Amino acid sequence: MGEPRADFPFTRIYTDKDGESRFEDLCIPLRSQGEIGFLSEKLKARSILFRHVVPGYNYDFHNAPKRQFIFLLDGVIQIESSLGKVRTFSAGDVLLVEDTRGKGHRTKNLTPIKRRSVFVEIPEDLDIISYLAEDSEAG
Repeated sequence: MGEPRADFPFTRIYTDKDGESRFEDLCIPLRSQGEIGFLSEKLKARSILFRHVVPGYNYDFHNAPKRQFIFLLDGVIQIESSLGKVRTFSAGDVLLVEDTRGKGHRTKNLTPIKRRSVFVEIPEDLDIISYLAEDSEAG
């Protein structure tokens, strides 16, 4: 029997080989650290950015400017992939946007509030998929 684990879910938005944006649901593995809870391994970050957007935010198809995690603090958004798949995300959800090329995605506020989020840019050499695969092999 292995050590106690938990998972921290996030949704990845990425570009496939045909330039289409797609969604993928993944989890960062967490391991028990006793009384302080479950923690992930440390991942490198390049920068952090705090943002407010206006209640009527409706941004047509665009690419992510860089690979980054987005932590939604409040509100509800709708994201549409270039293939027409639509997903809704709300406070507490975490996104990893990696569709820096291709057809991009569309983002729209669904609640009439000034929405807050935090962007954490990750290094180009941080391969999340390989990191998750290595952990699943080790765990």
